[in-house]
Amino acid sequence: MATISNSNLPNNIEAEKAVIGSTFLSKNAVLNVVSSLTVEDFYLTKHQMIFSAIVSCVNNDTPVDILSVTNELLIRKELEIVGGVEYLKECSDSMVALASLEYYISVLIDHSVLRKLLKTIRNIDNDYSEKEITDINSFILTSLDKVQKSVDRRRVSSFHTTKEIGEYIKEEIKTIKAKEGSDDEEITGINTGYEKINSLTGGFQPSELIIVAARPSVGKTTLAMNFAYNAATLSNVAVAIFSLEMSKEQLVKKLVARESCVNLKSINLGRIVGKDRANVSAAIEEVQNATIFIDDTPGLNLMDIIAKSKKLQSSEPSLGMVVIDYLGLIELPSEGKKGQQDNRQEAVRKISGSLKQLARDLKVPVIVVSQLSRSVEGRDNKRPMLSDLRDSGSIEQDADVVMLLYRGDYYKDYQKTPAGNKKTSQLTSTDRYELARKQKEKELGQEIPGNASYVEVNIAKNRNARVGKAGLFFYKEYARFDSPSKEWEEAMLSVSNDAGDE
Repeated sequence: MATISNSNLPNNIEAEKAVIGSTFLSKNAVLNVVSSLTVEDFYLTKHQMIFSAIVSCVNNDTPVDILSVTNELLIRKELEIVGGVEYLKECSDSMVALASLEYYISVLIDHSVLRKLLKTIRNIDNDYSEKEITDINSFILTSLDKVQKSVDRRRVSSFHTTKEIGEYIKEEIKTIKAKEGSDDEEITGINTGYEKINSLTGGFQPSELIIVAARPSVGKTTLAMNFAYNAATLSNVAVAIFSLEMSKEQLVKKLVARESCVNLKSINLGRIVGKDRANVSAAIEEVQNATIFIDDTPGLNLMDIIAKSKKLQSSEPSLGMVVIDYLGLIELPSEGKKGQQDNRQEAVRKISGSLKQLARDLKVPVIVVSQLSRSVEGRDNKRPMLSDLRDSGSIEQDADVVMLLYRGDYYKDYQKTPAGNKKTSQLTSTDRYELARKQKEKELGQEIPGNASYVEVNIAKNRNARVGKAGLFFYKEYARFDSPSKEWEEAMLSVSNDAGDE
């Protein structure tokens, strides 16, 4: 097959020079450029080399200027190839006004996407000319997929406010009650929204790396979202959420379900009737008023997260929390020809260390959702331990706070020994909840709504405060966590007297 040449493809050399030059003039410009562009977005090979050197400086926490980039290019033996220090100075002089940087970046992205599209089309035409086509329909479908992928490059506009997303959801489902927080003297950091967790932590503290870990489907993403929403509404800070798995619409729908106490499935399907419609409408207004920024770009790497977080804080000084869901999907930046990719444990070591440094740089708590290893499933006691943190012990080392979630009804064998058949001394908090729930449902004459479960939040590590356990009710249908009321706590304590000793 003939090689498709890169010559005569769309480009804007002056815009490339201006973008490179901007990085020598402003720290914010550097963050903007490296979080918005990739090496392939530059047409000239020498511009690709210079950009790669700039990225290396950022990764090494070296200030970006002509001297540092010159040094990096010397190490790579590429300085003469790019035209020497003189050409770097020429690039620096090309940026007339930093206010125009966003425009130049958009020009580079447009040309980059168009180049990739044209090359894809040429390759398709080449395949048609040189290969035997036995199934025309299959060839058409494959070609369409290639074209789609060629223009479906990673989106770098990144953050969307909950106000914007709320408008989208309003239209989708066709359809105000302000929450008031209390001023708790024990809270010195960001309000978690849960009294027991606040009493143990004093709230989430600036510069802390906080790990929320559990097995799949236990509720860790939902709890992290609840923490984010509580921070925005109770502590009145801006919150950045990086969602590497769920879309921004899915996340905001979870918040709407949380606020409205309307079944999340009904919201997803748009089947909202009666008073639920008014509740959902009011909940969307509440969620829109929260200062939450969501980036759901798939395939974000560590450098993306760090650069975008710093860029957001520079424009949104009230940024008070960063949430990342989840650690297992974060990749390290590609090092190209420099060497093979690190094994996962080494990668996690670098990621956890860098996220801890990000919390220190931003001076805000960074909450990272993480999965626990399968080893917990092989034990009789399914309650997780710090050693169950997946991939690397460095997570435990770097984290200031580690929260391990346990939900008894998650395990199929949980009901093999009913709580009512256990001795009082053997009753766990989950058992007590199950008994109290049955007792409450008997009094109500119906099931408690929301498909509720009891979740133990074990603060197994707390570098700056106390460790301990906090019980939360998880209303799965509403994507909502609540603290038990005093009435419930009393009921959970008293049910052991009725459980019986065998």
